[in-house]
Amino acid sequence: MNSITETFKEKKLKLTPQRIAVYKYLQSTTEHPSAETIYKALQEDYPTMSLATVYKSLKTLVEVNLIQELNVGEGNFRYDANILSHPHIQCLVCGKVDDIRDLSFEELNQKVASYTEYEVMSNQVYFYGMCKKCKSKKPL
Repeated sequence: MNSITETFKEKKLKLTPQRIAVYKYLQSTTEHPSAETIYKALQEDYPTMSLATVYKSLKTLVEVNLIQELNVGEGNFRYDANILSHPHIQCLVCGKVDDIRDLSFEELNQKVASYTEYEVMSNQVYFYGMCKKCKSKKPL
């Protein structure tokens, strides 16, 4: 909670209850929810909060680098409170997105830099496949 308070104070931004709620929700899950999922999850506790407010809160949290936005294709954005560089995998059947733990692609930044004239700052690596649950449902 201190990081959001300090960050918003430093950036001279208003820290609203809605922004706090969205941030806390993302901190409480290892899933990578969409804005709509976050909206539905918070609706009971924040009945007057609109979906537009959730989108605006997410945009602000991304801009101040407290969360990351994952573009998993076709305009389908998910959100992750883990801002450290790490790869993700998405199920092509159900759309679930998971972190891939203990696998780093930092060395890839240097390798890519050696092939280009860019100073590589970061990367986002996505893998696609079928999750265990969907695979077990697949007909033989």
